[in-house]
Amino acid sequence: MAGTILITGGAGFIGSHLADELLAHGYRVRVLDDLTPQVHGGGERPEYLSSGVELLVGDVRDPDAVAKAVEGADAVVHLAARVGVGQSMYELAEYTAVNSLGTAVLLEALLHRPVERLLLASSMSVYGEGLYRAPDGSLVDGVERPREQLERGEWELDGLEPVPTPETKQPALASVYALTKYGQERLCLMFGSAYGIPTTALRLFNTYGPRQALSNPYTGVLAIFASRLLNGRPPLVFEDGRQRRDFVSVFDVARACRLALESDRAAGQVLNVGSGESVTVLEIAERLARILGVDIESEALGRWRAGDIRHCFADITRARELLGYEPQVDLEAGMRDLAEWLAGRTAVDRVDAATQELSSRGLL
Repeated sequence: MAGTILITGGAGFIGSHLADELLAHGYRVRVLDDLTPQVHGGGERPEYLSSGVELLVGDVRDPDAVAKAVEGADAVVHLAARVGVGQSMYELAEYTAVNSLGTAVLLEALLHRPVERLLLASSMSVYGEGLYRAPDGSLVDGVERPREQLERGEWELDGLEPVPTPETKQPALASVYALTKYGQERLCLMFGSAYGIPTTALRLFNTYGPRQALSNPYTGVLAIFASRLLNGRPPLVFEDGRQRRDFVSVFDVARACRLALESDRAAGQVLNVGSGESVTVLEIAERLARILGVDIESEALGRWRAGDIRHCFADITRARELLGYEPQVDLEAGMRDLAEWLAGRTAVDRVDAATQELSSRGLL
């Protein structure tokens, strides 16, 4: 397809990279973004947002702003959302309003101004715990760690080996954020099916890279660790730091989004977008310190956070088959991209305040 692509939330980290990807492939790009202070500081147009992007400043919950944004758009990529597991557990109304109501307002606008494609950025958080294998070789779905186990400081699911998580795993919604992302998926896919708009939901795994909001303590863990290290402080790791995640470069995510927009086979599908590799959170912190040239050891808190899970990393077979998606940025190269961007930047370290906020509410 060609034409004008509207990206909601497109002035942010992932959206701005997607804008670059689309512009490079001949698309016109319009962005609707409220430039929320937690992400954008002073609320000005970000310096990294390409001059080729038409920026409309507005809230995705505002029907008038959304109607204006979708006018003349050929496709919509819906990224606008409040993100972060921890904060979602006490800002319930805000997360539900932006993520759930905002999506509904967008879809109502598309009733009157249909588009050729709709793409939603969902999240790996909808899985809760990832998929596991039992000693007898059988796959185990739907496991959770009881609160009593976590209070004893026993982090692992005994006798179970984590394996890559496919889209067929049943959702296990462990946080308000996860609940809203799954609701977005169902709303968009239901709407697309009912109104004949090819719709795809991409479950993004831990996305990292240049332009992450360094002073937002609820952003991706790599940006949080970078903020600590840049301020000469140790990264704080929940539990023992040996939980495994899938870290995927934002450049790979942007390409996956474009491929999904262009693929007829992606219509009606939910697809994982990750690196297909797993790494422990502690190893991520140690590698980032090394790449930044900082001799600071991470601090494993031995504490757990409400809504967190132990292991989850992506099976990307379906995205490979339907999109031709193949990760091109390995972790070492991706972290060097991040380190180069970090050079000379300042970050306000708000991690202690965020941690205290969670602790005071009994969520840590």
